[in-house]
Amino acid sequence: MPKILLTTLNAKYIHLNLAIRILYDLNKDNADLDWFEFTIKTKPEEIVEHCSAYDIICFSCYIWNITETLTVCKMIKELRPDIKILLGGPEVSYEWEDVIAKPYVDYLLIGEGEIPFEAFVKQYPNLSDVPNLVYKQEDFVQFNKRNVSFDITDLGGRNPYQYDPKEELATKVSYIETSRGCPYKCEFCLASLDNKVRYLPMETIKENLLYLMNHGKTIKFLDRTFNVKKAFTLELFQFILDNHRPGNIFQFEITADIVHPDIIAFVNEKVPPGLFRFEIGIQTVNQESNLEVSRKQNFEKTSRVIRQLEERIEMHLDLIVGLPLEYISDLKYSFEETFKLYPPELQLGFLKFLKGTPVREKYENYGYVFDPEPPYQIIKSDFMSEEDIYKVTLLEKALEIYWNKKRTPNALRYITESYGIFDFLMGLGAYFETRFNFHKHSLNQTYQAIFDYCKETYNDPIISELLATDYYAYSKMKPQDLFEIEVDKQERFEWVNYLKLNHHKYRFAIFPIHFDWNHWQSAKEIVKSDHLLIITYDGKEAPIIEQFAPLCEA
Repeated sequence: MPKILLTTLNAKYIHLNLAIRILYDLNKDNADLDWFEFTIKTKPEEIVEHCSAYDIICFSCYIWNITETLTVCKMIKELRPDIKILLGGPEVSYEWEDVIAKPYVDYLLIGEGEIPFEAFVKQYPNLSDVPNLVYKQEDFVQFNKRNVSFDITDLGGRNPYQYDPKEELATKVSYIETSRGCPYKCEFCLASLDNKVRYLPMETIKENLLYLMNHGKTIKFLDRTFNVKKAFTLELFQFILDNHRPGNIFQFEITADIVHPDIIAFVNEKVPPGLFRFEIGIQTVNQESNLEVSRKQNFEKTSRVIRQLEERIEMHLDLIVGLPLEYISDLKYSFEETFKLYPPELQLGFLKFLKGTPVREKYENYGYVFDPEPPYQIIKSDFMSEEDIYKVTLLEKALEIYWNKKRTPNALRYITESYGIFDFLMGLGAYFETRFNFHKHSLNQTYQAIFDYCKETYNDPIISELLATDYYAYSKMKPQDLFEIEVDKQERFEWVNYLKLNHHKYRFAIFPIHFDWNHWQSAKEIVKSDHLLIITYDGKEAPIIEQFAPLCEA
């Protein structure tokens, strides 16, 4: 009996691969089977050494790991030509001819893996009856194409995480599926190819969810649209509320414009802030673009739902750059309307031409040029030039540095309302590139870049003061006076004495502002007036910001 290893290269150490755990759980009694995970940062030599103890290596392949996986496969074959290499997963399930042609790849499993993999391990080395297996037979490539669909109710009573050391789950992101398939047909997404939504047994979902709540921390649901069924959604939400532990976080992909009012009421009445995260794919506000990729969305309803839930739910919104019929002016509108929802995280992704998706098959219709190597990202189209795309990449980097990392939330909100955020971030990204390295820069350089850019481009003292406040609020330890805004030693001494501040226990940043900070915090409106901010640091918790009238008035 051959020794078989199920493995993958995860994008990060904190990620876990659900697929290989399911296949191991289903087949551990059918074969001499092990499983193990690496990351794309693991040294190839280390992976090869581990794999060399097996007869068959089975890799789970995705857009983020296929390049590194093939490199490792080549090295394994060079060391041990007798080892057989099997690849499965979405990245090798479509347009697979070039992959199987590689001399260091022996087998491919196409599509959903449960049924083919069980047949493979039971029947090996007889391959003729293994459904959806691609393999080499003498000088020919054989494809055992079959129309098979796994009944996921067969996962009832199974826990794919029972083999993980329990103490390790607490440091990782655990993934759970309650259903497979997606009711929508968005042409840029692989999920659109399976429109039949199939559900696992509710009892098993709850058992596995409870196990992950007890032993894990962050739990991400893989369902493409978690809120398709109202009753199902509410039942699991209630189960989580009844059983979660302190520190648990749950992330769901939802379609916002179909969220039922009962779900909104439930969340606002029962769900504590910070427990749930919703990932919402807005993608574009341009209805022509939506229709062109078979996507339906009511942005007005989406916005309304987001605003109704934002006090309870941490929102992660997604936009896509480069959809058909979307010019850069359309992208600007989509970005600015979405940004005005002020989500804690806004991801600006670039259209990727995934194997098997309709948008890849029809790319010539729109003049698309995309990178032939993973992740198959857009280079240009009839609607956006290569220069347009490049400028937006700079905007995306600035967005990540300043908004998603929560370094300048107040300044960016003011800029959005007063000037417009799209052009600002695009200009800031270009300015940053001329001065610093996006991949290697200090925190002080981050703030220096935006401070100098705003001073040169806008010369608005309110922006500078909000930037200073963001800068001082970001750290638990008092930072240096980077912008030379703090009061002099004499005035500082007067304030410490006047307020009887404990300068032995705390450190303080004191500087003048020319607007009402308290009103800005409550209403997000600028009311001009002279004040002093005193920011108190204890070195452990977030600093405390207090506003005072000038000393002469006090």
